[in-house]
Amino acid sequence: MVDARKRPEGMSAAEISDAISRARSGNSDAWGELYRQYAAAIFRFCRRALPSREDAEDATMEIFLKVRARLDQYDPSRPFSAWLYKVATNHCWDILRRRRIRQDLETSDVEDLPLEHPDPSQLERLVEQRTSQEVRRALASLPARARMALVLRYHADMSYDEIADSLGVRRAFVGVVLLRARHQLREALGQRGAAGRAAGGSP
Repeated sequence: MVDARKRPEGMSAAEISDAISRARSGNSDAWGELYRQYAAAIFRFCRRALPSREDAEDATMEIFLKVRARLDQYDPSRPFSAWLYKVATNHCWDILRRRRIRQDLETSDVEDLPLEHPDPSQLERLVEQRTSQEVRRALASLPARARMALVLRYHADMSYDEIADSLGVRRAFVGVVLLRARHQLREALGQRGAAGRAAGGSP
């Protein structure tokens, strides 16, 4: 799981700032530069957050249409990538809510959580041992809020405050959501690994 909000390789920070200024003035070429710089990262974000590749493709296009329409609302004192991921997060979360995907309640099952936190390095190793497709399937098996919390924290590198704002939960509850989600992901990945070994696949 990586910090996707770090500037992608390609344009320098100064070049990105210049492209944003030109795009805000209506320069289509500048907008194209920004799209090429960030589209792949936003697609990967959507692919992890949404159920299917088609959903992710549609969402990516819709997100960039929104960003272009709202470019004059962007505050240059903030990192552009942070603002872009905020728009992407809200869009994906709205899709999940519109589809009425079951949300886990804020206080449900808290007393059933294991007392020990999963070892982050253990979870990282488990993720590294699985293919991207297996990780996406495991994420897709989680409740929508748990999946989004993991994607926001570990893929978009959002802070607890940003996650709370995006998911509409109390900041103090974000840790509980992430704790539960990490356990669920580890269990899902473990089950998939066991199924693969039983079928004669790679361990």
